Amino acid sequence: MASRLTHAYFRKKFINRYAIFFFKSATFLVIYMFCTFVITPPIAKLFGRVPLPIVKTKNLQPLNIFTCILNRNYVKAQLRDIAFDAATQMGEKYPGTIINYLDAGFPFINKFPLFPHLSHNDGKKLDFAFCYIDSKTLKETNMAPSPIGYGVSEMPTPDEVNTALLCAKKGYWQYSFLMKIVPQGNKLKFIFDSARTKKLVEVLASEKLVAKIFIEPHLKARLNLTTPKIRFHGCRAVRHDDHIHVQLI
Repeated sequence: MASRLTHAYFRKKFINRYAIFFFKSATFLVIYMFCTFVITPPIAKLFGRVPLPIVKTKNLQPLNIFTCILNRNYVKAQLRDIAFDAATQMGEKYPGTIINYLDAGFPFINKFPLFPHLSHNDGKKLDFAFCYIDSKTLKETNMAPSPIGYGVSEMPTPDEVNTALLCAKKGYWQYSFLMKIVPQGNKLKFIFDSARTKKLVEVLASEKLVAKIFIEPHLKARLNLTTPKIRFHGCRAVRHDDHIHVQLI
């Protein structure tokens, strides 16, 4: 809305339509970024939300900067502290490790939907990317096969429970939908890091304010995760063998 106020000025100032388009776009971006990174954070505090870091801070960073640009990185202060604490512990246990967070929530208004999530609407939920190993160097990496952290799954082996198949048979078509739209080309470049991912889940589960953790059943069994905080998210959601979902009490 604010950028539209400048449109009449640019139409009078310039004749070339490409110049007009450029300055309109540039003005929109400047105003949007100012609102996102200067105005929104203090207002979000009134709604009990704080932003997660935009750049690496205390071993924590967004996997994709657009998570922050789109204001999908807001949580309750307690959840931000938990994320920082977990990342710090992981960095101490595995030097050089940086934990990548994914979607959190919007800065304002409870129950405002964060598509495509069903429950990221109150600042109490946060997703984390799995940890991976570079398949070429066989060394730990802080990168992930999916540019958004979702949609490239650690599939069940033939002797593990295939929850995605069971949900599909029940008619829940959306369960594996992200795998169909997220590019899979990078998958062979990464190996699922079971040791670090297991430790991350255990660290998060040890936090008293964490009520639930969602991870696909076959990975819970494979990693021998025994915490009762791990729950099955249900077939109405999407698969969780590509990320870890954490939520507060």
